[in-house]
Amino acid sequence: MARDPASAVERSADPSALSLGPLSGVLGYHLAQASVTTDDLFERYIGQPLGLRKVEYSLLVLILANGPLAPKRLSKALALSAPNLTMLLDRLQQRGLLSRERSQVDRRSQNVVLTEEGQRIARASVDAASPMEWALLDRLSRAEHAMLIELLRKVAVR
Repeated sequence: MARDPASAVERSADPSALSLGPLSGVLGYHLAQASVTTDDLFERYIGQPLGLRKVEYSLLVLILANGPLAPKRLSKALALSAPNLTMLLDRLQQRGLLSRERSQVDRRSQNVVLTEEGQRIARASVDAASPMEWALLDRLSRAEHAMLIELLRKVAVR
């Protein structure tokens, strides 16, 4: 039976490490492991200080970057079902971070708009994301960072 060369390297680098076996080539496993690190950094820099979850942060930053957006566009960008997006919007509206306004283009539809407080929190979260990214850049070169983002975009295409 052939052994996985990556697993042999892992064991030689750290004698107490387990062989990953087939997991060494499973993208989902490595994404989950990387997610542990990125989730911890998010909580430290954005989640706890600003009281935001990742999806809330993403939504606020999308609106900050694009201006008022239709819920359907937000739902697609965040890969959320309409009911889940509605609950998210309701929660952020109750916190005073956004409001829903009639579209000037199509009066039958609504746009999601940041309130003044929502703009403040969104800008603060963007500022807080910089040191979070620097912590990750310590592990990767700028080229590796750009390549990883490009590759993850390819994986995430729906």
